[in-house]
Amino acid sequence: MTDLVAVWDVALSDGVHKIEFEHGTTSGKRVVYVDGKEEIRKEWMFKLVGKETFCVGAAKTKATINIDAVSGFAYEYTLEINGKSLKKYMENRSKTTNTWVLHVDGEDFRVVLAAAWRPVPWCCGAPGLVPQLWNPATPRSLLFTEKDTMDVWCNGKKMETAGEFVDDGTETHFGLGKHACYIKAVSSGKRKEGIVHTLIVDNREIPEASE
Repeated sequence: MTDLVAVWDVALSDGVHKIEFEHGTTSGKRVVYVDGKEEIRKEWMFKLVGKETFCVGAAKTKATINIDAVSGFAYEYTLEINGKSLKKYMENRSKTTNTWVLHVDGEDFRVVLAAAWRPVPWCCGAPGLVPQLWNPATPRSLLFTEKDTMDVWCNGKKMETAGEFVDDGTETHFGLGKHACYIKAVSSGKRKEGIVHTLIVDNREIPEASE
């Protein structure tokens, strides 16, 4: 990777993905790697600026690398995820996801609680749904997050879960091997903080991780 010009780490529900970009400023060559796998290769490009779009992760999240000229032969490379700058995307994601990292039976687990997504025709309104972005797969629809519906991911796989209402909130149950786990959701009592989610494994609370 002699022409490697940029590397980004992108945390998604199914894990942290590494994106690497090669740009030959003489030939115009562009190569994109996701987790070490080559996704795009263009050997000769007369136009040195532009963009490359590809997908990342199990959910095929849209990613775009922008190539802009700064001055002379200097270039700037920025990454967008779902149409937002990486910084903005991660800020928004932190508001709709929770992440826990734990070590069980000699194995590391990364558990992510994330808002569920589903496409809804752009002309239709739906109570409780918040529009997030245009869905390129279905041009006449938007992707919406369902505030009350959350998916649980563990080490890149979407988990089978069972929901249960309890006196002070809800519990979402799933298993890690022989270990019983659930994510408890209770109201914080404060409008700005909203719902507080806590991961319990074998009746032990797991501290939330920051990404």
